[in-house]
Amino acid sequence: MTNPTNIRNIAIIAHVDHGKTTLVDGLLKQSNSFRENQAEMSQTTILDTGDLERERGITISAKQTSVQYGDTKINIIDTPGHADFSGEVERTLNMADGVLLIVDAQEGPMPQTKFVLQKALELGLKPVVVINKIDKRDARIKDVEDEVSNLFLDLATSDDQLDFPIYYAIGRDGVSWTEIPQDMTIAADLTPIFEAILNHIPAPQADLDAPFQMLSTALDWDSYQGKYCIGRIRRGHAKPGQAVAILGTDGKTTQAKIEKVFVNEGLNRKEVTQANAGDIVAITGLEAATIGATIADPANPEALPVMEIAPPTLQIAIGPNTSPFAGQEGSQTTSRQIAARLHKELETNVGLLVEERDTQFLVSGRGELHLSVLIETMRREGFELEVGRPQVITKEEDGVKMEPIEELTIEVPDEYAGTIQSELGQRRAIIKDQRPTTKNTTELIYELPTRTLLGLRNILLTATKGTVIMNSLSIGYAPETPALQQLRKGALIAAENGTATPYSLQTVDARGTAYIGPGTKVYTGMIIGLNARSEDMEINVAKEKKLTNVRASGSDDAIKLAPHIELSLEQALDFIENDELLEVTPENIRIRKKYLSPHERKRNHNK
Repeated sequence: MTNPTNIRNIAIIAHVDHGKTTLVDGLLKQSNSFRENQAEMSQTTILDTGDLERERGITISAKQTSVQYGDTKINIIDTPGHADFSGEVERTLNMADGVLLIVDAQEGPMPQTKFVLQKALELGLKPVVVINKIDKRDARIKDVEDEVSNLFLDLATSDDQLDFPIYYAIGRDGVSWTEIPQDMTIAADLTPIFEAILNHIPAPQADLDAPFQMLSTALDWDSYQGKYCIGRIRRGHAKPGQAVAILGTDGKTTQAKIEKVFVNEGLNRKEVTQANAGDIVAITGLEAATIGATIADPANPEALPVMEIAPPTLQIAIGPNTSPFAGQEGSQTTSRQIAARLHKELETNVGLLVEERDTQFLVSGRGELHLSVLIETMRREGFELEVGRPQVITKEEDGVKMEPIEELTIEVPDEYAGTIQSELGQRRAIIKDQRPTTKNTTELIYELPTRTLLGLRNILLTATKGTVIMNSLSIGYAPETPALQQLRKGALIAAENGTATPYSLQTVDARGTAYIGPGTKVYTGMIIGLNARSEDMEINVAKEKKLTNVRASGSDDAIKLAPHIELSLEQALDFIENDELLEVTPENIRIRKKYLSPHERKRNHNK
C-alpha cells in the first residue's frame, strides 16, 4: 500500500518508431525490476508481448508496468505510436499525471507526435521531452528542439505548458543526459530521466478518506483470475470483499463485490490487501464492468466523465468465406462464430464499431492497420473470412456530405520526389510544405481525403523501390469531392479451376505481374496477378503443355519464370477494388472477384 505522495503516473508517448518501448526497457532494467540472470535482462521491447507486436515491431495495445526508484513507485503506461491505435492512447492517458514525450533526434516531431501531445495537453498532463537517438549520423538536435518548441506553441492550452524540460537520450543503450553531451562514450545511465520524473511529474491528487471511485480504463483476462478491470483509483481505497456499484456507459447500475486487488510490480501483478487513491490497479470480480464504466461506492454512486474517443474513419465488410475453397483451411467458418468473436473484440477495442447485416458485419475502425490487425488476429485464431474493400465513413453537416481528411507526411530520396508529386497530383492532394531533411532526402506534406489514400502505399513503394516513408494523421472533415477514376491496372483472373502450371504461368509473365507460383490451387474468378493494361483479363493458368515425342513431360523444368509477388494482408487490402474481395484463411490470403463466373460479372457490371 503506497502513499500517493510516493507515486508517479506517467505515459510514454511518441510517433511510431521513435523509441518509446526501448526506453521503457531501459527503465525496467535499471530500476532492478529483474534479477541479473532473468531472461528479460537480455530482451528488447519487453512490453510488446503479442506475436503481431513483435513481428511488426510496433506497439498495438497500451501496457501498464511499474518500477521502484528509491521510495517512489513509478507507474508507466506504454502507448501505441501508430495513429490507427490512437483510441488506445486516448483512453489510457486518463490514468496519467504527466507524459514523457519521445522525439527522434533526426526525424523530429511527426504526425503522431502532434496527435498524442495535443491529447496530453488537453488533459492538463505535465510533459517532459526526451530527444532520443541523438547518436544518429544525421541527428539535428538543435533543429528538433526548435520544432518541438513550435509544436508546443501551436498546441498549448495555457502559458505554463510552454515551460517544459528537455532531456537527451540513446534509449537503445540506456543512457541519458540533462544537456547535449560533448562525449557520448563517457559512462552514463537513465538516472537523469528517473530524476526528471520525480522532479517534474506531479504526484496524483488523491483523497484517501473520500468514497471509492475509479474509471474502468482497460480490461484484461487470464485463465486463473478471469476478467480484470484496470484503472486508476481516483479517491478512497479498494480491498477484497468491498461492495461496489458499476455505473455503465448505458446508464445502468450493477451491484458487485471486489474479489481481489492487484497492483503492478515490474512486469507482474502483485495481489494486495488494499490499494489507495492515486495507484493503478487491476480488480477481479467485476464481471459487468466495461471500458468507460465508473466503479464507485454504492452509497455514493457518482459517475466520472466518460472518455471521448474520436470516431472511426474507415469501414470494412467482413463475412464468412464463400469461395469454392470455403471450410478447407479454417476451424471457425460460420457467421455465428464471427459475430461472437467481433462482439468479444468490442469489449476491449474502444476504437471499433460493429454493425450486423444479415450474414455480413460492417466493421468500422481508425484506419487500414487498425482493421488489418483485427483480421490478421482472427485468421490466426482459425477463422475463415471474406473481406471487402475498405470504405471511408462520411457524415452530413448542414445538408453537406463531409468526408475525412488526412495530413500525409512523405519522406523520400530526392530522385523520387517528382514521382510522388505526380501520383499525389492525380489524387487531388494539396501540398502544404516541402523541405529537404537529411542529405538527398525530401519531406513532403499533403492534405488529401482519406478515400484517396486507399491503395497509395503499394503504388508509392513500387514507384520508389521501397524507399518511401509514409505517415498520415486524421485532421478533420471537408466537403466530399468527386470519386477518382480507377488508378490501378486491371486484374489477371483465373479462367478455370485447377493447379497453376509453369507452362501456363508464362502467359501471366508476358501479360503482367504474377501473384501466384507453380503448384498453387486456383478457382474460376480468383485473381492471380496484375495486368500491364487497364482492363481485366482471364487466363487459364491450369493448362498443361501437350506432350509430343519431341517435347517430353520433364521439359517443364527448363521454364524460367519471374519471381511472383506474395501480397501481405495490408497490401491485398490496398489492392482490391469495389468488385473484388479478399479470401482470408489461416493458411492463405487470396484475392477474388465478387462474382466468380464471367457471366455473373457481366450481368452485375454496374452494381
